[in-house]
Amino acid sequence: MTQTPPKPRRWLLAVDPRVYHWDTLFVKGKEMWRQAGSKPDALRQLKQVHKGDRALCYHGKPEHSVYALAEVSRDPYPDPHDPEGKKLVTDLRAIERLPRQVALTEMRGDKLLRKIKFLKNTRLTICPLTEEEYAEILRLAGIVASPGIPLP
Repeated sequence: MTQTPPKPRRWLLAVDPRVYHWDTLFVKGKEMWRQAGSKPDALRQLKQVHKGDRALCYHGKPEHSVYALAEVSRDPYPDPHDPEGKKLVTDLRAIERLPRQVALTEMRGDKLLRKIKFLKNTRLTICPLTEEEYAEILRLAGIVASPGIPLP
């Protein structure tokens, strides 16, 4: 009996643009994402990420806004640069920069986004999103679904 693959999940991945800028991913097209860190909560979340999941890319200080859209191109695996072997990484593929960046203050003011854990604790580096939250953030960025054409 074969299992059907899990439905792709949606994530918000946050970085400090002074350390890593999402433009790097767009220049390279595909890259290892090493920003989850070693905090247990971040590692727990990262273990739930799977190939095919979509991620909204968020820049912290000074921008504080959702910047781009990416796809997970490889399930999480041990960070080859971590000598202790405790950190996990995943590979991302660039999809597109958002037509309009969505500011943190704008997301906090949206009733549909109130339950996102990241809005309560912006130090999180990875946060799951529901389909509704994902669609609302894309809508705020200027991307809306058309009949028969799903959201990216």
